[in-house]
Amino acid sequence: MNKEVRLLLKARNNAFRSGDAQAYGISRANLKRGIKKAKHCYKLKLEEYFSNADPRRLWQGIQAITDYKPSNSAPTTTDVLFLNELNDFYARFERDNKQPAVKIPSSTDHSPIILTSSDVCTALSRINARRAAGPDGIPGRVLRACAEQLAGVFTDIFNMSLAQAAVPTCLKSTSIVPVPKHSSPTCLNDYRPVALTPIIMKCFERLVLAHLRDFLPPTLDPHQFAYRSNRSTEDAVSIALHSVLTHLDKQNTYARMLFVDFSSAFNTVIPSKLISKLRALDINTSLCNWIMDFLTSRPQHVRSGHIRSTTVTLNTGVPQGCVLSPFLYSLFTHDCRPMYGSNSVIKFADDTTVIGLIDNNDETAYREEVQHLATWCTENNLLLNTTKTKELIVDFRRERRGSHDPIHINGMTVQPVTSFKFLGTHISEDLSWSINTSSLVKKAHQRLFFLRTLKKNQLPTTILLNFYRSTIESILTSCLTVWYGSCTVAERKAMQRVVKTAQRITGTPLPSIEEIQRKHCLRRAHSILKDSSHPAHELFSLLPSGRRFRLPRTRTSRLRNSFFPRAVSLLNSSAPHIHS
Repeated sequence: MNKEVRLLLKARNNAFRSGDAQAYGISRANLKRGIKKAKHCYKLKLEEYFSNADPRRLWQGIQAITDYKPSNSAPTTTDVLFLNELNDFYARFERDNKQPAVKIPSSTDHSPIILTSSDVCTALSRINARRAAGPDGIPGRVLRACAEQLAGVFTDIFNMSLAQAAVPTCLKSTSIVPVPKHSSPTCLNDYRPVALTPIIMKCFERLVLAHLRDFLPPTLDPHQFAYRSNRSTEDAVSIALHSVLTHLDKQNTYARMLFVDFSSAFNTVIPSKLISKLRALDINTSLCNWIMDFLTSRPQHVRSGHIRSTTVTLNTGVPQGCVLSPFLYSLFTHDCRPMYGSNSVIKFADDTTVIGLIDNNDETAYREEVQHLATWCTENNLLLNTTKTKELIVDFRRERRGSHDPIHINGMTVQPVTSFKFLGTHISEDLSWSINTSSLVKKAHQRLFFLRTLKKNQLPTTILLNFYRSTIESILTSCLTVWYGSCTVAERKAMQRVVKTAQRITGTPLPSIEEIQRKHCLRRAHSILKDSSHPAHELFSLLPSGRRFRLPRTRTSRLRNSFFPRAVSLLNSSAPHIHS
């Protein structure tokens, strides 16, 4: 009940007590109009949540309708000893770093990068006002509102920092908020460290990142799919499956897929090793020294409410929560490449997959590749978590020679699995998609409840469609081009039933999953064709006529229904429209 309605209600009650029938009638009519106006304003407020395609705003609208109050998952404790213990635990990799942080002698060939005031102003004006403030306590909305006034000052500070290859300590400080991984944490590892850094430093990092990308050579590892333009998890999964399916199309073959898990990969990076790898990529010397200073002598504390732990200084790791950290990690692992042509290493940030294509039961190359990876990790201070590392074996041979011998890493046996969730997509050992589709359908059915809730609140059809596309269709079409072509008829019908149910609720026709898949295939194929550096670009080769693409030879329906043969067929069927 808003303030205006409360005042009208109070006026009506006073008129009732006074016994004045005329005044009571007037105040009662005013109250009815006030309630009607308040309801209309509330309706407009709800519609505002659903007026754009922002999923965050959509869920805020759902919470407003259902009066849902999310619980605060962060632990509230006044025990400073516990926070100090957590801080020491998060900084435990510091003791393994024995290499001093030494800057590279400056080179006349590499001058410091210079930022312009307009670039800084643009970065400040794009700050997300909802972001939590860092240790400095300066909120993003202030920096964004005063972008024009602050741009000149911060431009001078940033350029001075780049010229001296030194980052002010106040900009490197990190505040860690521990969030429980589950409802009943029992040990320190059950708390996930959420790092908060100064928002102004994030703007600085974005500007540096734009220049850092310009220095990278075109020969950078094509199988690192994270933090690169025109790359996604969908590309990583489709490339991995295409190599497996193409190999299995031949006689007496099988494939082994090792899904590697690292322990706190970002926190174990040694800055001096990273800088030596950046120099091997011919990155600007001045920028390398700036990155070295950015990663070393970083103050860190753990915070719970207004209680803080003591501060520790770190010289190891790329801090999670920073803009540069994921990209720097991908550069740190760029030299992790396969030794043998029969193997491939697919990477998406710290998610690493080793694929061994095996002929005639000869696993020598694959096993040596796994051992080489383990050695590389040891040399680069990355900790392989063998307990969480899994292996999936895809073998369709009718005459198998017994069971496959397990893989051992650092003396521990890697657990074989029948299915694995690879970058959000469930892959089974028989390459069927029943687990994947049933998981997506179940999640989509849960979201239908919210769609019905919106319908009961009589929200307009445009808002219902917006919610459907943002929160239901997006789930059903996750990595759609990878798996839909090989789905069974029953799996496709189960997915289409979700669409039909949503269609009845919204009262408007919705595109079928098959239609969406066709559009996604063509869109991805066109984006790959325009990018000559994409690892799948060579799979789209034109025939001598120049009008149609060469269709890959396929012996099995598994390969024929996968993304790349399917995309080539779709391109050829629409060739007059594409190449006109």
